[in-house]
Amino acid sequence: MIQAQKSYFHRGGDEPLLGATIPEHFAEVVQRFPDHEAIVSLPQQRRLTYRELSQVVDQLALGLLGIGFNRGDRIGVWSTDNLEWLLVQMATARIGAVLVNINPAYRSRELAYALERSEIHGVFTIPSFRSSNYVEMLVELLPELKNETDGDLNSKAFPHLRRVVVFDPANSAATQKPYPGFAAWSEVLAAAEGVSTESLDAITASLDRDDAINIQYTSGTTGFPKAVLLTHHNILNNAYFSAKAMHFTEHDRLCIPVPFYHCFGMVLANLLCLSVGACMVIPAEHFDAPAVLHAIEAERCTAVHGVPTMFIAELEHPDFKNYDMSSLRTGIMAGAPCPAPLMKRVMEEMHCSEILIGYGETEASPLTHLTTRDDSMQRRTETVGKNLPHQEVKIVNIETGATVPLGEIGEICFRGYHIMQGYYGQPDKTAETVNQSGWLYSGDLGTMDADGYVRITGRRKEMIIRGGENIYPKEIEEFLFSHPKIAQVAVFGVPDEFYGEAVMAWIQLHAGEQASEEEMREYCKQQIAHFKIPKHIWFVKDFPMTVTGKLQKFRMREIALEKLNAETGHTGGI
Repeated sequence: MIQAQKSYFHRGGDEPLLGATIPEHFAEVVQRFPDHEAIVSLPQQRRLTYRELSQVVDQLALGLLGIGFNRGDRIGVWSTDNLEWLLVQMATARIGAVLVNINPAYRSRELAYALERSEIHGVFTIPSFRSSNYVEMLVELLPELKNETDGDLNSKAFPHLRRVVVFDPANSAATQKPYPGFAAWSEVLAAAEGVSTESLDAITASLDRDDAINIQYTSGTTGFPKAVLLTHHNILNNAYFSAKAMHFTEHDRLCIPVPFYHCFGMVLANLLCLSVGACMVIPAEHFDAPAVLHAIEAERCTAVHGVPTMFIAELEHPDFKNYDMSSLRTGIMAGAPCPAPLMKRVMEEMHCSEILIGYGETEASPLTHLTTRDDSMQRRTETVGKNLPHQEVKIVNIETGATVPLGEIGEICFRGYHIMQGYYGQPDKTAETVNQSGWLYSGDLGTMDADGYVRITGRRKEMIIRGGENIYPKEIEEFLFSHPKIAQVAVFGVPDEFYGEAVMAWIQLHAGEQASEEEMREYCKQQIAHFKIPKHIWFVKDFPMTVTGKLQKFRMREIALEKLNAETGHTGGI
């Protein structure tokens, strides 16, 4: 009997992997396209060519060296999207420092976790944005910032942290220090005077493509976010081959509404453009549908990225028809499943005839699969495409680990240049996710057909994806447990028409206690990011459990769906 063909696909490439570091490859691109526009930041009204961008990146890199940062140091950036974010991204790569992406929605508790987990040496931050006062949250954690320093901070709580640099995107050069312990952006640039360009070039020449260059936060499978350690080789090649798959060239202009702190923004937008000489267009500090539409029209963008909820907001904006979208050709939609009707509207009404669906995860740099412009509508809406060149993928049985036959559901696994170095400081967690043969276990379930196209069917992990944001139930549960009235809590995701998924919390109070939904939400505000605050809060007397006492979240979800569907009148979801 002939054995069924296994769900395994290896995709070679006509073009070899890049062997350069990020600054080496960037220097080549600058040499080829010095006068091409590299970045347009509309909220800051600033434009830079590739030559100009290279010059300001080098000045910041020299400044970093001048204030004492070196190769291997970890430098965090806590900010919305702006030109300075990109400058920090490229300047840290130039000196071999490790950029740590910090979610601008974080509150002080989450920031403290990131500072400690990544053993951060320096932080670049904006003063505030909307309801987030970054300066005050930092001072809450680091009261030393209120005092004058001779140079480095001396924090008992965060012994690695030496500098906190503040910059105002409206005018970074004129940013005033809110407290004596902060450093200003202008001070960092001034420190460049004490370092020679030859010293900077020597450091860049000493870097290796396999050096760690970036830490991004993700949960992996369960629990608090883990610090994913990525290299030059990981993210540069992922960006470059994603650009090639999109047929991107120096003539393209990408509108970037996705956040830079996320791998979608930093790798698949910023680095993707820089890898081929394309232009980055920042429409706003934070996603704003009319700003995106304006940017596309005003800058004649040829591509736009986003999660499905962003595209919905753009299409549904009352002034949508007043904007000229005819310059658009392509882009990537990722972060959540894309319904076929939405895909068709984006292709027709936004003129994105070549829009692609992407799939991956931070541990894989992040893109593993992408549809093509030549795929049928069915494949572009029902699958996530095939893996990128120089990557391997297989589907395995969740119990035995054996590769399953084509068409059979199993866990999706990846192997190749794009797999992370590991979780920073957590070798045990790394070993749970990447086996000795180099296979990364995604936690996602899916099938593969004979042509290598993968269809996602579900997730082993409990992670909630709300409008492209990854939310980890255990983190919210542990926070809610700190409320004195709560005896037990379970957090999980339920379907949501707009965001894809919404957060639900089942709460059991201590005997004799009373509480309201509003009281619980007020407790969450200013403590955890807004997108993690449960939309649905139910107070229960007990939970469905196994005979061994483990909570049965799948049963809770079934019960919740029955009630929510009855309330909305739906039969197949909320």
